[in-house]
Amino acid sequence: MTARWLALVLLVACAEALHAGGEECMAGATTELERMYCRVVSEGQGGGLPSPADFKRNDPQVQALLLRRPAGRLGLEVPEPGTPAQADSNRSSSGAESEPARTGPQEDPPQSWLLADCRLEGQRIACPRRRYDLVSNQSNSQLAEGVLAEDNRLGLRPFEGNRDDSEAVRRYLSEAYDRYIPKMVDIGLGANTMSFTAFHNAFHTIEDGGVDFARRMERTFTLLKQDKKNLSVKARYHDELPQDLSLCTVINREIVVCDNVGTNWVYVSPSR
Repeated sequence: MTARWLALVLLVACAEALHAGGEECMAGATTELERMYCRVVSEGQGGGLPSPADFKRNDPQVQALLLRRPAGRLGLEVPEPGTPAQADSNRSSSGAESEPARTGPQEDPPQSWLLADCRLEGQRIACPRRRYDLVSNQSNSQLAEGVLAEDNRLGLRPFEGNRDDSEAVRRYLSEAYDRYIPKMVDIGLGANTMSFTAFHNAFHTIEDGGVDFARRMERTFTLLKQDKKNLSVKARYHDELPQDLSLCTVINREIVVCDNVGTNWVYVSPSR
């Protein structure tokens, strides 16, 4: 059983409060990673990040891992761990704050150093302060209460941009994918997830057919939950494993996903 799920969580806040909060966050930042965190949150991409206090408690390598995807959506390069914050580095001679450098449209930035201190050990990714275990499909008795209920909806929003704008499409799908993976794990189908490439292709195939992607995915998720209630699933459908950490990317602090385009592997921290 192969499935797709897409959702975007919108954080609605007063613009003035957001600006004030951003300034307060920046004032307390002592490293470039902390400044990047503040920037990401202020631009509405911090939904999957911990609170500022919890973010600071993580070591720099973990902070960089957490920031990789949300910063990438904004076209921002994650600074290397240990770089001190430069309070005036983003201000021009006139005192006006300038925009940080952006990398422009691209695939996930090649930042293999983000996993430099981790080791891929087959069914486990071992990092200095955390480990991630390869997930299998789970029986319903192992699931949290209510995850298969009717009211556990996807909440998808339609794509409203120009599909010829590849950057806008990828940003939309990247946000969706970060939500899709955890939700598939929640309903016990972590071993049946699509690679990001397959996710991207499904979007275009469905939209090319004149069907709203969000609506189709909502229906698909409903059917998946119904099938999960009534049908048994294998724990895994193959024994293949990723060969290198360069195939892996961070979804959030609890989940790492690896893929070789054709095959997807989801690794989850036991603390999740």
